Amino acid sequence: MRREGPFLIASTLKQRNGRPSHEGANISTEPRINDRIRVPQVRLVGVEGEQIGVVDIDEALRLALEADLDLVEVAPDAQPPVCKIMDFGKYKYEAAQKAREARKNQTHIVVKEMKLRPKIDSHDYETKKGHVIRFLKSGDKVKITIMFRGREQSRPELGYKLLQRLAEDVADIAFIEFAPKQDGRNMVMVLGPSRGGKPASLPKLVTTPAPAVVEEAVENSTEEVS
Repeated sequence: MRREGPFLIASTLKQRNGRPSHEGANISTEPRINDRIRVPQVRLVGVEGEQIGVVDIDEALRLALEADLDLVEVAPDAQPPVCKIMDFGKYKYEAAQKAREARKNQTHIVVKEMKLRPKIDSHDYETKKGHVIRFLKSGDKVKITIMFRGREQSRPELGYKLLQRLAEDVADIAFIEFAPKQDGRNMVMVLGPSRGGKPASLPKLVTTPAPAVVEEAVENSTEEVS
């Protein structure tokens, strides 16, 4: 016996919109539309957003066909599922436009790193400063790492002065996002491209002698007293 009703209406919608059904081919992330909505009843929302209420699926498909639009399942987990009569092609286009606009407005933050030695020579300093300036002008943040070795660890002021010099050299295009901080054998500072932040300048460093220096000073003092 030939079955009509919702199946005939759904077939008409499918042919009119030129979207053949490929059931079982792939798992789609798109909402179900027209003949792919396989439930007996739906809560229907009209073209203008008006609440039509709970109707049989054949009635919902008939109303969509009369409006020359699609029946789109917008809330599949509801009981019964919520469907809306709309132009599905236009809906997909507008959704893609919104997603593209959202991606365009996202800020992609990149942090570059530049490593320096406390006793870097002038040529290397100028070369690395040029890289830092290039990164900042590209809109990237720059992590400056001063690497101490051996006895250099007892002279943190050398690293601080180098960071201070670099901060002053790029003050017109950068601000200090994270002030210099000792991190094990390294001293780290982060610069960000200027967007109204504080100028890239540092206060004078107040240092305390490293333990080895203190012990040496105590020994010298003891020898002089004796």
